[in-house]
Order: sequence, then structure tokens, then C-alpha cells
Amino acid sequence: MVEKREYQPRLIAWEVTSRCPLSCRHCRARATDDERCDELSFFEITKTIDAISQSFSPILILTGGEPLLRDDIFEIISYGKHKGLRMVMATCGMGITDEVVQKLKSSGIERVSVSLDGATEKEHDTFRQTSGSFQSVIAAAGLLRTNGLDFQINTTVHKDNITQLPAILARAIELGAVAFHPFLLVPTGRAQHLKELELSPTAYESTLQWIADQDVAFPIQFKPTCAPHYKRIVQQKGRSVTPGKGCMGGEAFSFISATGDVQICGFLDLSAGNLREHNYAFEEIWNHSVFLDQIRDRTLYKGKCGVCEYGVMCGGCRARAYAMSGDYLGEEPFCTYQPTTEKIEQRR
Repeated sequence: MVEKREYQPRLIAWEVTSRCPLSCRHCRARATDDERCDELSFFEITKTIDAISQSFSPILILTGGEPLLRDDIFEIISYGKHKGLRMVMATCGMGITDEVVQKLKSSGIERVSVSLDGATEKEHDTFRQTSGSFQSVIAAAGLLRTNGLDFQINTTVHKDNITQLPAILARAIELGAVAFHPFLLVPTGRAQHLKELELSPTAYESTLQWIADQDVAFPIQFKPTCAPHYKRIVQQKGRSVTPGKGCMGGEAFSFISATGDVQICGFLDLSAGNLREHNYAFEEIWNHSVFLDQIRDRTLYKGKCGVCEYGVMCGGCRARAYAMSGDYLGEEPFCTYQPTTEKIEQRR
């Protein structure tokens, strides 16, 4: 075990509800429109925000499901803002109106993300399995822009839309987004049954190479998510990389489920501890979980990830490793890079 050091969560994604009006093919949460009685209450959420704000200063991403389906969502936003946290939200767009945008702004939301998964209405609605979802995104983007609330476009990248990425990027710019974040499909949740849509490791690498080339050529922030070896690609192109591991999960990023499980991300459905069982003390779980200690210890990683010279800046995707092999410390299954012989010999 490596020497223990302090880790600060810079981003916490909070699944405030698993309810959603959509039934997306790739949904990590397997969200439905059914109400659940076991989701964290407003009181439980405020107790957790109290604990988080006393120890950390992260950006809090309210997500779901669809967070706007919570009757108390604006109170949650206001409470987090009052405690000094930067509040942002991920929404499908179907609940966005002029009134809602104004409430989001007055409550303290600083940025909203909406997802666009196809260049055309047919392609997007097919993937989201809901007619009208494309038009909802376009309308939401227009309302957010008109009302002066920053928004970003997220896209789940898969075989059926990979050739549309340039058009989706162009649409994001046209709509006035401040950022474009392509998410590389992780085979968890409903996406476990989308094997036919997964990119091959070669296509995955080519996609990241293309993104790296666009990254310096467009007027908005453009970075892939769930693509830890993107940092290796950027460095190989002779460009500087930001500090930290390509996958921030467990080190600078955390996920809280609707029922209070603290995870390294929403795609690795393994709990580091439940807030209810720890009196809502997020910092206790974050600082003392044995599971998180393992995730943070790069010397425990197996296969290529255990010997790769880019291991410190990349780390591989622990969710993909777990989904494909059942071992969250296993090697990243979608990486084509072969570590140098020298590094492998050193490990032996």
C-alpha cells in the first residue's frame, strides 16, 4: 500500500432522484418515471451538504434521473449555494421553461448540461427512446441562452453516432453552448445490453485522436469524459496535460446515489459507504474507505495498467475494467497502448 495522502473532491455528482421521463438505451441508473420511497429526503440531503461544505469546496452536480422532478429541487439548490458550494445541474431538457430557468438562476445554478446524442431528431430520439426529446433539448438550449444561463452539451459516443460527432459539435457551437463534452460509452446500467454499440478499442483510440485534434481548434471548451487515456494521447502530441489522473473517480470526483451510496463514479456501481450508515458524514467515507484506498493505490492495478508508464496520468477506467472482467483493479479493456518493455521489466 502506498503512503496515504489527502484527497480533495473537486466534483461531486449527486443523483438526487432516479426518476426520469425518458428511457434512454444507455442509462446508468436504469431510470424510470416511478416514484421511490427510499431516496434521500430533503433533510438528509441538507445534512450531507452541511458535512461536505465543512470539509470540502466541490462543484456539486445535481443529476439523476431528472433532478427537476423533485418538488424541492430549488430548495436543494439554494441550500447548497448558501453553504458556499458551486451548484450546477444535468437535465434532459424536457422540464425547461422560461420560469424554470429563472428559478434555476435565482436559486444559484451556475451551469446546466443537456445531452444531444444524435445530429438529427430521428437519431437522438431513437437513442433516448422518447419522441420529442430532441426538440426538448433544442428548445431548452434556446431558453438557457436567451436567459443568460451557461449550458454545455454532453454526447454519449457509440458506433451509431461516432460519424456524427463533427455535426453534433457544430450544433453545440451554433446553439451557444460554452462547452462540449463527449462521453465514451461505459457498459453499465442499461448499457450492459448495448454490446453492439460499443466502440472497438481501435475506434476508441481514433475517436480520442480526433477529439485531441479538435480540442485546439474550436471556440468552446471541448473535452472527453470517461476517457482516461486521453491525457496520454495529448502528451504524445507534445502538448501539456493538466495535473491529476485521467479518471478522477475516487481522487477528485465522487458520486452519491439517490439512496446515499458514495461511489467513485456513477458507472462503477460499488459503494464505498452509505451516508445513512455514517450519519451523513461524507468526509468520513471519503477519507477512510478501504475501497477508495484501493482505487487510489496505483500499485494494485493489474495487467497493462499496472505497468504502464502513463499510469499516473491515466489510470484506466475502473468501471470498464469491472464491467468486462469483474475486477475493478484490472486493466482498461478499451486501451490499445502497449507499455514499454523497460517499464514491464521494472515491475517484474
